[in-house]
Amino acid sequence: MQPLTQHRGIVIPFNRANIDTDVLLPKQYLKSLESFGFGDFLLDDERYLDPGEVDTPISDRRRNPACILNQIPYSAGTVLLAQANFGCGSSREHAVWALRDFGVRVMIAPSYGDIFSNNSFNNGMLPIVLPQADIDVLFKMLEGGARLEAQINVAARTLVVGDVRWTFELEEGRRQSLMQGLDEIAQTLLQSERIKAYEFNRGARAPWVFGRVTPDKGF
Repeated sequence: MQPLTQHRGIVIPFNRANIDTDVLLPKQYLKSLESFGFGDFLLDDERYLDPGEVDTPISDRRRNPACILNQIPYSAGTVLLAQANFGCGSSREHAVWALRDFGVRVMIAPSYGDIFSNNSFNNGMLPIVLPQADIDVLFKMLEGGARLEAQINVAARTLVVGDVRWTFELEEGRRQSLMQGLDEIAQTLLQSERIKAYEFNRGARAPWVFGRVTPDKGF
């Protein structure tokens, strides 16, 4: 996955709580066997005036001008601001893929669905958690259609919006994984030599575990 050390982008405000994964990406798009190409379907039911499927050309669909993702400058936003329990609901990783493919790299909310949060980290996206009072301040700053950019420094664990600076908590393992661009599989592969050594030594001590015992020798 793409490393994330610093990021600067336009803030997209979703001033709603409990936005679930079916809202982020409706179930009909789960039929796709690919892990990319979901950006046009993010917030699909609100973004278009007519229903769509995986194979429905986007050019044939009417965009809803009331949807924030269809409005400038938010259509180019890469930092999403939401209320509590963002990404709740089903465990579909497709919802994270849709956000990623739209261009979102950082999310800011008081809380997230647990599986959604893990999926975000594993796709190189940062779900920042801030207290509700700070989230309220950010939404206040965005009232009236104000255009704001957020600056995020993963190494320093800082968020800057306008003249306001926040620090956020980020577990060290997560921080290193983001900066190095490592998902859980890539982290495991870094230990491949140690894993091979363990399997070799374990096989010597307990050959029956690995099916290395011949009938004539027994145990």
